[in-house]
Amino acid sequence: MHYDPIKKSLGDVFNRTPWLRRLFYHLLDLLLLRTWHVHRELRAWSKGRTQEPLTILDAGSGYGQYTYWLAGQSPKWEILAVDVKEEQVADSNRFFREIGRTNAQFAVQDLVLYQQPNTFDLALSVDVMEHILEDVEVFKNIHASLKDGGMLLISTPSDQGGSDVHSDGETSFIEEHVRDGYNIHEIQQKLRTAGFERIEAQYSYGEPGQISWRLSMKYPIQMLGASKWFFLLLPFYYLVTFPFCLLLNWLDANTKHESGTGLIVKAWK
Repeated sequence: MHYDPIKKSLGDVFNRTPWLRRLFYHLLDLLLLRTWHVHRELRAWSKGRTQEPLTILDAGSGYGQYTYWLAGQSPKWEILAVDVKEEQVADSNRFFREIGRTNAQFAVQDLVLYQQPNTFDLALSVDVMEHILEDVEVFKNIHASLKDGGMLLISTPSDQGGSDVHSDGETSFIEEHVRDGYNIHEIQQKLRTAGFERIEAQYSYGEPGQISWRLSMKYPIQMLGASKWFFLLLPFYYLVTFPFCLLLNWLDANTKHESGTGLIVKAWK
């Protein structure tokens, strides 16, 4: 299934007013399990650092919801959010100007080429690397762009069923993915090749998370892919499923998983 047209349709709906976009971000924070895991890691990283003038790279910013969250944690943090999609970058810059978040800026950049040596204290890459074939080049660029001691945080599908692929004969649920998911040892080796020395990787999307993902993302996306008229049914669908998804997300984010369809990876320069 091609996910980008559905994402564009959602963006068109929620970009109509700043209030709607804020609502959209809050809904994504609640529904997307990856956000629960990423926010947990970001809170741990930022503990005691909100008064420091830090510089952050959102590498593949998408809708901009992680930049929005980070920009709200401290006015002393400067966030550069980059993406290859010009329209999304322009929309995000306009929205952030409208709400007065002056410590964040969006720019069009290709992560395979982009490098800003010794600039960032933190780099964030959430569900981006599965879209990029030249992943080691991106890791090298981010490593070069981090300051000494800087951290890269990655959320990406694993090879344990990520992208909803569970056997050799299946293809990715999201057709824009260039890989179905990373082996946990493979991504660590690629990060070492790029220059990172200290690396921590763990599974996300265990059993609770996989059920939540199907309820909160897969089935609604399939419905929207079949017809845009399902937009009218989504509020009623989520009215029923939303409480279950919240509970499942909480369980997944607060449990250690021996295996899972997602990976959370931290690497330090």
